[in-house]
Amino acid sequence: MQHSLKSKVWLSSPHMSGNELSYIEEAFRCNWIAPLGPHIDVFENDLCRYNGVKHAAALSSGTAAIHLGLRMLDVQPDDYVLTQSLTFVASANPIKYLGGMPVFIDSEKETWNMCPQQLEKAIIACMRGEIRTPMGRGEARLPKAIIPVHLYGMPANMQEIMRIANEYGIPVLEDAAEALGSTFDKRACGGIGKLGVLSFNGNKIITASAGGALLSNDDEMITRAKFLATQAKDVAKHYEHTQMGYNYRMSNILAGIGIAQLELIDDRVAARRANFNFYNNYFSNIEGVELLQEPNEKYFSNRWLTTISVNPKLTMGITRDDVMDALAAENIESRPIWKPMHLQPLYTAYPYFGTGVSDEIFNNGLCLPSGSNLTKDDLARITEVFDALFHKCKQTERKVAVNF
Repeated sequence: MQHSLKSKVWLSSPHMSGNELSYIEEAFRCNWIAPLGPHIDVFENDLCRYNGVKHAAALSSGTAAIHLGLRMLDVQPDDYVLTQSLTFVASANPIKYLGGMPVFIDSEKETWNMCPQQLEKAIIACMRGEIRTPMGRGEARLPKAIIPVHLYGMPANMQEIMRIANEYGIPVLEDAAEALGSTFDKRACGGIGKLGVLSFNGNKIITASAGGALLSNDDEMITRAKFLATQAKDVAKHYEHTQMGYNYRMSNILAGIGIAQLELIDDRVAARRANFNFYNNYFSNIEGVELLQEPNEKYFSNRWLTTISVNPKLTMGITRDDVMDALAAENIESRPIWKPMHLQPLYTAYPYFGTGVSDEIFNNGLCLPSGSNLTKDDLARITEVFDALFHKCKQTERKVAVNF
């Protein structure tokens, strides 16, 4: 492979539409630079319409949204909160912000997301006082919340998760940070549970350079979340505070960027799904490499990141790391699957319910370049790497066209 000027092919870089600048300039003309302002209102209303919810709070990050969501659910010290183990650490850390007890749930093979069977086992163990915590045996109590994660844009099995949650009377806080544009049974991810969370970090399907949102149909919860997000300033002539608050609101300028990005969300989803189809076509004749598929017609993934699982027993010894290293040698970014929380040094002492599914996914899984601004040349470079690496594994020789 000869690339004299090897420009970086990113995993998922920001994709600007051009309209962002007009909203930013409008904010400057009106001097709406500080947090809050008219762009915030428009962005929140747009998020509500797109996600089919009644209320939204635009915030500084998806992590802030999870933190506030757990406060809305009244998570207190030592309360159990059940969350997916295979996720980014931001799904778990806010539980500890509030002194809660994270209980980690393994993944199911079909979606890589929270396993309903292990979820119910964990609930029963919490209620029976069978939870082993870093401090010893935990008290028998009902968990305060369930946090499923729609990993890499693939919807979790919300039908079963909500059935179990409703049966035991536990509210669901959906971590849809990676799943804007994804749906389960035609309902937007983030709009199915009691509360939902979005992220607009720089690598997400749309970005405001930073930011997040908390979604709900509960007016009181979102109103209170906005109050806490602005330092919990009481109504008074002076600065009066009777509760602990946070500096969590999104700025008006960033909301302007978000407005422009959300205008093209359907195009961004289509582009990323086209990337998935490209990879799916390429690997269809290579034994030992599998892509995460939508289990059935109820699942619609935004394909934020296309992920593969590499089985070295079937690829003549080629591993996930071999693929990552080969791409890196050509200045092409890829990334291992999230390391499960129950394997993280920070959380190894905390309860975990599972059979090792997420461990296997982590060991063999890889995220491929998936940006909506990938070019034909980018995909051709990626193909060259794959051709060189997997040429002995191909079941039939055929050339994969770069069409999207």
